[in-house]
Amino acid sequence: MKTSTIPVSAPQWFIIDADGQSLGHLATKAAHLLRGKHKPTFAPHQIGGDQVVVINASKLNFGWRRLQQKEYIKHSGYLGHTKAISIKDLLATHPERVVELAVKGMLPKNRLRNELLKRLHVFGGAEHTHTAQQPQLLPLE
Repeated sequence: MKTSTIPVSAPQWFIIDADGQSLGHLATKAAHLLRGKHKPTFAPHQIGGDQVVVINASKLNFGWRRLQQKEYIKHSGYLGHTKAISIKDLLATHPERVVELAVKGMLPKNRLRNELLKRLHVFGGAEHTHTAQQPQLLPLE
């Protein structure tokens, strides 16, 4: 099977304000922009998406039950070495990782995922280091 290669244009920069937003809605929009599915030149085997900057990750909106029950689990491969951290603790220490893990789960599980995640820039506060790229503010509906 022969696949065509579409010339990729320079990526645009978008900024998403996470203040008061739900995690799933924000992560879905970010994954959509990273893959480039909003462009007419979308090809699933190419990286043609845009750069996404997420600010105010520490001000995400969660329900009380979600803060108490949701856990991120990782396993080292050895018996009994399962480590779990609640979303409440992760938001207190590293709020950027909550958004990164949510977007990572919404991207395809193949070789492109790590390359797409390099285009995601998450900041816990309102300041970011990408002002020189002049990102456009993207309102979430």
